[in-house]
Amino acid sequence: MSDSWVERPEGGSRLAFGLIRTIAEVVGRGPTRLLLWPITAYYVLARGPERRASRDYLSRVLGRPARWRDVFRHVHVFSATILDRVFLLGGELARFDLRVDGVEQLVEQLDHGRGVLMFGSHLGSFEVLRMLAIQRPQVQLRVVLDVGHNPALTQLLDSLNPGVAKTVIDAGQDGPSLLLAIKEATDAGALVAMLVDRIQPGQASHPASFLGGTARFPAAPWLVASVLKVPVLLGFGLYRGGNRYDLVFEMFDPCIRIERRQRQHALQAIIQRYADRLQHHVRNAPYNWFNFYDFWQPEDEAIDPVPAPGAAGRAMAGGTVVAGERVGGERG
Repeated sequence: MSDSWVERPEGGSRLAFGLIRTIAEVVGRGPTRLLLWPITAYYVLARGPERRASRDYLSRVLGRPARWRDVFRHVHVFSATILDRVFLLGGELARFDLRVDGVEQLVEQLDHGRGVLMFGSHLGSFEVLRMLAIQRPQVQLRVVLDVGHNPALTQLLDSLNPGVAKTVIDAGQDGPSLLLAIKEATDAGALVAMLVDRIQPGQASHPASFLGGTARFPAAPWLVASVLKVPVLLGFGLYRGGNRYDLVFEMFDPCIRIERRQRQHALQAIIQRYADRLQHHVRNAPYNWFNFYDFWQPEDEAIDPVPAPGAAGRAMAGGTVVAGERVGGERG
């Protein structure tokens, strides 16, 4: 997988984000959405690497060469979900048609009094998944997030809802401390959410077949799950246009087991199974994929060495992608 998502500059400044927030709060969601058209046009025209990455991805998922209007729609959907964060974090849930599928599996696990890991991705809106904790106050939600990856957007959104900041487990801390923080949360019966579809330079990863090519996915989240021995669910907040979001939850594994002597084979099989489920949901909502960088790799690239026993904490050190959320394919 290309490391270019780490290197790309942020797509907006504090001033730009603050201006959009102010306009949204003054005139409302509908009129502000009109501004997304020129913003999208600027982004498509000015950000060549992201435009090319979008075209490559869309050609894969649509099964035909992507056209300019496909790329425009892709970026517009991304922009719409960013705008909706202002209202979602502001607690204005009444604006949205939120449809939930599979939440019974999640509640059933939490009712047993044990924590749950919810693995998300840069597919759809991660923020809308946070709204589950508002709709269901009995759900204690913690989010693993590297707050330093996009300070402009992170600070702006935290100012909208200071309570959200209190739920964050900072992925920027050292690996052992991060692993301990996640363990403490799951021991307390919390739902701990993290993004698991991106890797950082030097992070242990494994290749998997994905949308007709080979992509690399991080090993650390699965090692953490095997250490904590708590259920793993997948969660997706899919934007369906207008004011509708589909919150989709599905059980992935009640207890990840990775035996030391079969570590490489087990990790490979688990990551491929995850990639298959991610591919299913990507095809179901193709314009919701917000990895605007070269996600695939040459077929013959070597597999990274398998992390040694006890490497779960070290694999997460340095703010690895167990939760790196950068805007689009840059810092998000």
